[in-house]
Amino acid sequence: MSFVEQEDVLSQFEALIKHLLSEIKGVELSEFPRITYAEAMEKYGNDKPDIRFGMIFGNLNEVAKGKGFNVFDSKELIVGIAVPGGANYTRKEIDNWIDWVKRPQVGAKGLVWVKCNQDGSYKSSVDKFFNQQDLGEWAKVTNAQAGDLIFVMAGDTLDTQAQLSALRMEVAQQMGLRNADEFAALWVTDFPLLEWDEETQRYHAMHHPFTAPKNEYLELLETNPEKVMANAYDLVLNGNEVGGGSIRIHDTQLQEKMFSLLGFSETEAKEQFGFLMDAFQYGAPPHGGIALGLDRLVALLGGSETIRDFIAFPKNNHGRDVMIDAPANVTDDQLEELYLKSLPKDPS
Repeated sequence: MSFVEQEDVLSQFEALIKHLLSEIKGVELSEFPRITYAEAMEKYGNDKPDIRFGMIFGNLNEVAKGKGFNVFDSKELIVGIAVPGGANYTRKEIDNWIDWVKRPQVGAKGLVWVKCNQDGSYKSSVDKFFNQQDLGEWAKVTNAQAGDLIFVMAGDTLDTQAQLSALRMEVAQQMGLRNADEFAALWVTDFPLLEWDEETQRYHAMHHPFTAPKNEYLELLETNPEKVMANAYDLVLNGNEVGGGSIRIHDTQLQEKMFSLLGFSETEAKEQFGFLMDAFQYGAPPHGGIALGLDRLVALLGGSETIRDFIAFPKNNHGRDVMIDAPANVTDDQLEELYLKSLPKDPS
């Protein structure tokens, strides 16, 4: 789409999703909420939150540190959620959840819990370190009510957010809060333009190298690139990203600066993206758009979050397409045609 701004893209595609939900599912949605990437991570622990239910994160750093509990005092982030009605869980059920977060797929080291009793008292796994007033503060921060259960995790910020997010989604799934016939959409905006990779010691584009930074952050490209926000946006439906897009760079100098920040030399940028830089010399209009994940959207409209039943050539758990028997052995003639050679595996 040429000569568009972010608002143009969001309003047009929001109208499309509303129309589809109305015509196909008979569901009428109001204006989609908009939250920033930072807010999504702070409140839900991921950038595609399911907002059909609560259990919003509560940051407990200020009320849980300095009480002599080293597990908390030494960690970057302490965060919790309130599970509605969870105070009725038995100790065995709570232990099952602790085991669940310790699975390799989640990777947490443990889980602290607090029962909010109906009489206003609290019972926790850390009563030795925190008194009733302390636990009451936890309840306020997590918006826990009498009869709820607070689950708390601590650790590095990104890992802990991801782990608690996984727990939040699984708890909601088992409680029946992720109803396939209920729909909630939102926009996530203001993603960081760049992210620093410690392993390669260089910046990587959060979306792609052609995403435009927001105009109000242009000056920071020279001094604090990690603080620059991208003119990018994601469309989220029921906790699934169904669309993502951005306003693109259309200026030669800005694109060259972006390549430089990503570690490309002038020669490398010219070799790989010379066609684009040359095209800019003829005048590229401001442009942007969005790409919808059609298979994911159709699956959600069909009442499923598994796209395997909604795509033409699904693969099984071993990565094979059983309909066309792929991947299959490659013949010598095919290898010769492509100037390739198949080497035997090293027996060692």
